Amino acid sequence: MLSVRPIQVKVFEEAAWRQFEDEMVVHVKKSPIRARLCKTIGDEQLRVAIRQAIKRAGIYGFSYRGPVRLYIELIFLFGSDFDTDPQYPAIAKLLRAPGDQMERAEQIHQWVLSYQEQVYGPEAVNVRKALEALSDLAQKTVTFSADNFVAGMLQEMPRAFPQKAAYVGEERLTTLIHQGRAEARERRFSTVRGEGLMVTLKFGFGHGCTDDPLYPWISRTLKDERIIDPEARAERLEKKAVTWLEHVLARPPEGAQT
Repeated sequence: MLSVRPIQVKVFEEAAWRQFEDEMVVHVKKSPIRARLCKTIGDEQLRVAIRQAIKRAGIYGFSYRGPVRLYIELIFLFGSDFDTDPQYPAIAKLLRAPGDQMERAEQIHQWVLSYQEQVYGPEAVNVRKALEALSDLAQKTVTFSADNFVAGMLQEMPRAFPQKAAYVGEERLTTLIHQGRAEARERRFSTVRGEGLMVTLKFGFGHGCTDDPLYPWISRTLKDERIIDPEARAERLEKKAVTWLEHVLARPPEGAQT
């Protein structure tokens, strides 16, 4: 009788996961919005994001293809750190709930469908409008002061993406605003404009966007040692954000499916 040693089993498993990763690279590009994002970051960076998602899915007991694939799709919808994002507590609750992984994945899937219907709209029409509005918000002249920063952002965010702001709710938006402002100050962004930019990025791309492999331009800009002045860094980040949004809002790459 032939025996299979543990090391051989591990090799088989690794080969299966590599094949799955290859399949996911193809799969995520089928959506026009995701295809534009994937073209912007490139296949190598895309694989970094997918591998990280596969690893994190395992933390929640997702080991079957279906649940892991769902987890990968979620990072494109809500950012790689969606599982800890104050904007989406329902997903975190379902991920951490006891029970079979297939049942939990199905519950998350149903939640996502409801979210997309209420927030994204038919054929994600609201998303494109929101991305355009976020580009405007990132460049907009700040009309409120540091003293009424939270109130000011609570007015601007619904203007940029009203459907999402209404769904998330003022309490969770306020949590996100405080989180973004705190990180901006940690990075020594001393102006209201810089703080507002940080909140805008988190609102648009997820609360972990400053270290998200899907948005490498953010972390690269924040870590660029050639930029010494914090305000120059904030200005550079703003320009990068606008450029990225212009790329994503451009025509989809050839071959992208609807």
